[in-house]
Amino acid sequence: MTARVRVTYATLSADNEDLHTSYEEGLRVAKSWLGATIPTKVAGEARTAGAAFAVTSPSDTAIRLCTAHAATPEDTDDAVRSAAAAFGRWRRTPWAERVALLRRAADLISERAPELAALMSMEVGKNRLEALGDVEESADLIRYYCDQYEAADGFTAPMDTLSPAETTSSVLRPYGPWAVISPFNFPMALAAGPAGAALVAGNPVLIKPSPQGTFTAAKLHDCLIDAGIPAGVAHLLPGGDEVGQALVEHDGVAGLTFTGSTATGALVRARFSRRFPKPVITETGGKNAAVVTASADLAVAAAGVARSAFGLSGQKCSACSRVYVQREVVDDFLAALAAEADALVVGDPTQRAVFLGPVIDAAAVARYTAAVDHAREHGRIVVGGDVLRPDEGRSRGHFVTPTVVTGLPADDPLLRDELFVPFVAVVAVDSLDEAITLANATDYGLTAGFFSGDDAEIERFLDEIEAGVVYVNRAAGATTGAWPGVQPFGGWKGSGSSGKAGGGPHYVQLYLREQSRTVVAR
Repeated sequence: MTARVRVTYATLSADNEDLHTSYEEGLRVAKSWLGATIPTKVAGEARTAGAAFAVTSPSDTAIRLCTAHAATPEDTDDAVRSAAAAFGRWRRTPWAERVALLRRAADLISERAPELAALMSMEVGKNRLEALGDVEESADLIRYYCDQYEAADGFTAPMDTLSPAETTSSVLRPYGPWAVISPFNFPMALAAGPAGAALVAGNPVLIKPSPQGTFTAAKLHDCLIDAGIPAGVAHLLPGGDEVGQALVEHDGVAGLTFTGSTATGALVRARFSRRFPKPVITETGGKNAAVVTASADLAVAAAGVARSAFGLSGQKCSACSRVYVQREVVDDFLAALAAEADALVVGDPTQRAVFLGPVIDAAAVARYTAAVDHAREHGRIVVGGDVLRPDEGRSRGHFVTPTVVTGLPADDPLLRDELFVPFVAVVAVDSLDEAITLANATDYGLTAGFFSGDDAEIERFLDEIEAGVVYVNRAAGATTGAWPGVQPFGGWKGSGSSGKAGGGPHYVQLYLREQSRTVVAR
């Protein structure tokens, strides 16, 4: 077996031969899994009474990756009850033992990274580096939350006293069964991160993945169980919106983390706390802007925007979809960005040379086509705008080209609405004032990027931009690429509900509630 190469989202080169050898070995393993049946898992019991649904590859819809069985209402109720029954034992497990089990799960994820990444490439269309990064982020998120728990000594802190006879303390304690509803685009990291935080804090988890992402989530669940997490503490509930709704509306679910669209996140928050307030963490959409000033290094800016606009075919809540460029350099920037887009290879994401895999489904292709048609009518296509058909050398998949447009009015809907496709609009502005005003003129506040050679401009941007994650002069990604323990990831405004960011020092506490304890000596 070749040596493991650690990949993060800041990894720019895939030239390491060991990386490719390892991935290709993993691809052979992952292909041997195709055709599997993925059951609902309730306390370790495999259940297949629920409706079967096929998970096919967006690269070739004729390839059936697996057949999954959706959780029935009875399955969901049983899983919640089982998690509640296991809660007392799990929360009383010494936190150092929970940390050890979660660290073992993280190590298993890393050990299995090549095959997990290859499966992810086939299931959701991530290229090699993106898929390996997603898997490694999953492990690092769990490790980071373990480190935070250990550094806080289990979140027990002595307090002042009002009497010599009293001993007082603040203790953070878990809530109970915690649901994690995860999206397709980070099918492992955005399940593993919240689940890891919930578990290390003492909460049993109920993992409900996106249907397109079920196979990857099932492999994550395997890692948790194989590491020694008790079966009653980690449950897998495949299925669509009906399963998610059942969890949201179940009185026995004590806390919930949802990652997905802003509209659905608002519904989740409204419906989850019916009897009394319960903790709900939502990380939702973005319409992320980059600003390029006349003093910027345009080559760095173009590279950073291209990587953030077109990584995972634009299907990231952090994707760069708007760029405000000072007018005197906009033509040069457009030329540089078009060259970056033209150089990207579109195709089967398991192949070494490919950067852009498919978009996730036919609905995404239709959304892309509508955006391109609108841009042709109201602006100008600089590069891209094409749907690639099977007769152009592509398999039966959902392939489109990276697209750059310009000339749209500042209030155009393409500059307002999240698209989730590889599509970025460039707007000329006359000043930094105008750029910051336009960048902030959105209900979203997830990520933002800035390119400038002027320290005063940089300080002003950092002070005034309304976004939870900000990057300056970053070729590795203008608006994307956060890593646990390095760049905490969370949104402001309509992009997030907690104000605390995943992979940051304040996140694991969201899965705990405070209890004040005063004990008087007898």
